[in-house]
Amino acid sequence: MDPSRYSTRLIALKLAYLGKRYGGFEFSHNGAVPTIEEELWKALVRSCLIWPEKPDEVDFTPWEYSKCGRTDRGVSAFGQVIGIRVRSNRPLPAPPKPEGEAQEEDVEMVEEGAESKQKKKNKEKLTNNKKPEWDPIADEINYPKILNRLLPPDIRVLAWAPTLPEGFSARFSCRERQYRYFFTQPAFSPVPSSVAAPGKEGEGWLDIEAMRAAAKMYEGVHDFRNFCKVDGGKQISVFTRRIFEADIVEVEDVGSALPYLSGADFKGLPAGGKHPKVYYFHVRGSAFLWHQIRHMVAMVFAVGQGLEKPAIITDLLDVTENPRKPNYVMADDVPLVLWDCIFPKLDEASAIGGTDVHDPEVEGDVNMQDSMDWVWLGEDLPSNLHGPTGLADQLWEYWREKKMDELLANQLLNAIATKADLTRRLGGAEPIAKHGGPRSQRVYDGGNSAKATGAYVPILKRQLMPTPQEINEKWAQSKGFSGSAELAATKNWRTVIKTNKAASKAASEE
Repeated sequence: MDPSRYSTRLIALKLAYLGKRYGGFEFSHNGAVPTIEEELWKALVRSCLIWPEKPDEVDFTPWEYSKCGRTDRGVSAFGQVIGIRVRSNRPLPAPPKPEGEAQEEDVEMVEEGAESKQKKKNKEKLTNNKKPEWDPIADEINYPKILNRLLPPDIRVLAWAPTLPEGFSARFSCRERQYRYFFTQPAFSPVPSSVAAPGKEGEGWLDIEAMRAAAKMYEGVHDFRNFCKVDGGKQISVFTRRIFEADIVEVEDVGSALPYLSGADFKGLPAGGKHPKVYYFHVRGSAFLWHQIRHMVAMVFAVGQGLEKPAIITDLLDVTENPRKPNYVMADDVPLVLWDCIFPKLDEASAIGGTDVHDPEVEGDVNMQDSMDWVWLGEDLPSNLHGPTGLADQLWEYWREKKMDELLANQLLNAIATKADLTRRLGGAEPIAKHGGPRSQRVYDGGNSAKATGAYVPILKRQLMPTPQEINEKWAQSKGFSGSAELAATKNWRTVIKTNKAASKAASEE
C-alpha cells in the first residue's frame, strides 16, 4: 500500500486474552511459543493498519506504541491497554494550490428584498442540517471488528479510544492496575475422613477468613522485595509499591457444584451452600514488581492452609528485620488475570501524588475512575456485540466448548466419587502412603493439584536468598563493570553492554 494516500491517528485499544497458550504478552525472539504481541502484530499487518518495511520482523517502534502491562507466560488479561498509531479513514487535507492560482473564496452576494432574504435563510438551514464531512467514530475504521477477524479466538479487542489526552502512554498514564487470582474451595481434592491420615481430615479446605485477614495486611505503601523476583538485568533498587486494596472475594453463580462434597464423610466442609466454590484474590495497586502478585498469593495460600499465620505477611514486609527473601515457590501462573487498567484525569492523578504515588506521605482518594472515552463493541452498532458475527457470539462459541469439557469432567468426577463403598475394605488394612504420614504435607500453589513436599518448613526458617543489592552487584560485574554504582553512572548502559557484546563476538570470529 502507498502510505502517502492515508492519514493516521493515535488510538488506544483495550484487549482481552486467555494466556494459557501463550508465552506472555511481550514478544520474544527466542520464545518457543507465540506471544500476545506477536499475534497482535500479525493482525495489524494483515489488516494494513500498519505497514512496516519488514512485515516478518516484530518492531512496534515506528508506531508510537505503548503497553500498560507485561503479563507473564500463562497469565490472562481482561483489561490490557495498548496505544498505537494506525491507518485512519480521515480524509487527507487538500494539497495547496500552485502559487499564482486564485484561491477559492466564499463570496456573499448582496441582495435586497424579502424574497432574497428568504432564499438566504433556506440556504443557512440546509447548511446547518448538512452531515459533517467526516465523523471520527461513525466514519472511522472499526478497529476492534477488523482485528477480531484476524486474531485467534482467545484474543479479543473489546474497545477502542478515539481521543487520547496529550502525551498519552499506556504505561505511564496508567495510575491503577487491577489483578484477580482465581481459586477453588476446596483448593484440591479432599480425602474422606474415614481414610485420611491422622490430622489430615480437613486437608484441601482453605480458611477463607484467615486468607482475607492476610490479604488486608498488603494494603498501604510497603517494600515488597520479599514478594518478587529480582532481575539483575533491570538494576531495580527501589521496591516500594502502593497497594490500594487487597481482599478475598467469592464469585457468585459459577455453577457446576459437586454434590458428593456435601456428604457427611468430608470433614472440614465450611458451612454455607454447595461446593466447590470459586473465590479470587483481588488487588488494586499503582504498579507491581516482577512476579509480585504470584508471590503475594503464595503467602495467602500458606495462611489459608494453616501452614503460616497471617502475621507472616507483616514479617516479610519488615525488610529491616528480614532483608533477605526466604526461598519459597510462587503461585501458579494460569489463574492470574490482569483485570483492568485505570487512566484517571490528570487532576485526579495529582491528588494521589501524580507519578510519586508510592510516597507514604501522599494522601488522597484512591478510588480512581477511568477517564478514557472507550467506544465498546456494540455501542457503534448493537449487532457488533450481539449478532451472527458479534463479539458475544464469538465468545459464546469459545465458552461453550470449554463449558462442555467442564460439565463432562464434573459429571465423571461426581459419578466415580459416589460409586465405591469405602466401608468394605476388601484390600485389607489401609497402608500409609509414601507422602501420607503425619509429617508429610500437600501444599497448594494455585495449580490443578497439590504438591507433596514432605515435612513443611516454615517460611522464616528457610534458606535465604541474596539481597537485591548483591544480585545487582553481581550482574553488573558480569557485564564488565566494577559494580552497580559504575553501571548506574554510565549513560545508556544497556547500549554500552550491547556494543561490547557485539565487539566481543566479532573479535572471536576473526
